[in-house]
Amino acid sequence: MLSAVPPISRDALVHHLQIPKLYLQHGSIYELPEFDFSYYPMNLELLYMGALYLGSDVLPKYIHMIFGFGTAYLIYRYLKRRLSSHFALLGSVLFLSIPIIVKLSTTVYVDLGLVFFTTASLFLLFRWIEKGFQTRYLIWAGLCCGLAVGTKYNGLIVLFLLSLSTPMLYLRNRDSRATYAIFAIRAFLIFFLFALLAVSPWFIRNIIWTGNPIYPLYDSFFHPKPLAESLFIDEKIKIHGIFATRHILYGENLVQLFLLPIRIFFEGLDDNPRYFDGQLNPFLLLLPLFAFIRTSVFDKTIKNEKIYLFIFSLLYFLFAFNTNVLRIRYLVPMIPSLVILAMFGLHNIQLQLCKITSNRCLQSIFIFLPVALMLVYDGFYIYKQFQKVEPISYITGQVSRDEYVTKFRPEYKIMQYCNNNLPKSTKILCIFLGRRGYYLERDHVFDDNNNKYLFLSWLREGQINTTQLSNHLKHEGITHIILRSDLLSSWLQQNLSTDKQQFFVNFVNNNLVLLTSHLNYSLYKINN
Repeated sequence: MLSAVPPISRDALVHHLQIPKLYLQHGSIYELPEFDFSYYPMNLELLYMGALYLGSDVLPKYIHMIFGFGTAYLIYRYLKRRLSSHFALLGSVLFLSIPIIVKLSTTVYVDLGLVFFTTASLFLLFRWIEKGFQTRYLIWAGLCCGLAVGTKYNGLIVLFLLSLSTPMLYLRNRDSRATYAIFAIRAFLIFFLFALLAVSPWFIRNIIWTGNPIYPLYDSFFHPKPLAESLFIDEKIKIHGIFATRHILYGENLVQLFLLPIRIFFEGLDDNPRYFDGQLNPFLLLLPLFAFIRTSVFDKTIKNEKIYLFIFSLLYFLFAFNTNVLRIRYLVPMIPSLVILAMFGLHNIQLQLCKITSNRCLQSIFIFLPVALMLVYDGFYIYKQFQKVEPISYITGQVSRDEYVTKFRPEYKIMQYCNNNLPKSTKILCIFLGRRGYYLERDHVFDDNNNKYLFLSWLREGQINTTQLSNHLKHEGITHIILRSDLLSSWLQQNLSTDKQQFFVNFVNNNLVLLTSHLNYSLYKINN
């Protein structure tokens, strides 16, 4: 029900739906240099393109959701073999009800695809060990890892961790390490090469377009700047670590920064970068601690797998943590491992309770309590999502599609005016629209860094008059402008002198004609 409403999430309108829509309109995949994210791998966007071709922009939400259910199924199968069907079912339900998984399952993102392929690759490596290192399992593990990279660049972390761990897993599960060293190297090469094979179409595309297979990542490595040019880099531009970034932006003290790895499990909030733009379940931190309690039941295979799941989660977190932006959804590939460890922890608690007391009622209470708290915590989040998304009014027809989208995306009303009233030859310049162009059916460009501020840079740097600025826009083919007035006003006050602010006012008065407005959004025509 939460997925049944039209797409309104930012990245869906900016990237995951807009790029496939442009490809469909063009008739093929083509280069879009104004969108740096159009160079990202797009395995799931290909599926979304099929849904858009069929005329549905709601279907991509369910496609994304399927990968979440697929991951829950992988967790179920693993836990059923290692513990029992009861813990398997509980683990699957816990995974699907975790707030960030609920959020992702109802939006047109790609993170659940990354989670699915990562988890499949990880479990196939376990299967490879269990089946006596049969090559076919290693090949499938490599292909799944490559599909993870082809879904999102965060999969490069997965590729790095799993590729390096493949020979270690091989040697750890053999009696003589020296004898089998050559086979460990062979295992690494098979896994890595098949992973590259699976992601190669996107790497080849980027090499042809940019010369960098993982563009725009590490572009300075593939295209190093001349020394003379690098000497003139603005000294104000610094790259800060996550601690310095959060201290500067949010004023967090040393204790808060030190506790960041714990805080992400307790303080998450949707749509708030300060609180990690997402929400986890605190039990994902607490219950895995009990997974390593010594019990009378000892299985070397299970012990090794638990250790590897823990190491994978820890290393993935450290890599993802070592960025300037810390968001919960960047950490989701480690969630299945934490869920599995949580179920092992719950199982160990049950075993310890059996040793302490033979009272079945008391045992049930101590097991039921954490389970109930977990599900109540997640259930409360789902309840809040229903209040926020309001799907019932849309599903029952009380609110139309246009009314629903306008409520969450006020610029939609301006875009609908453009789609219904402006000729197809129109080219619109969008200022402070956040590059959300999916609903705009007329040719448009965004006034941002990728376009070197077609309009704003002239205001800030150009020594020109209003006629020259108007002619400049016409030279770029711009016929109309959509702008968000509150953000533009703030930018003008912070970046322009009083004279240039007056220059902008004169330009609006003399060269633009207001066609329509809604809240803070306005549509202007450039006056001939």
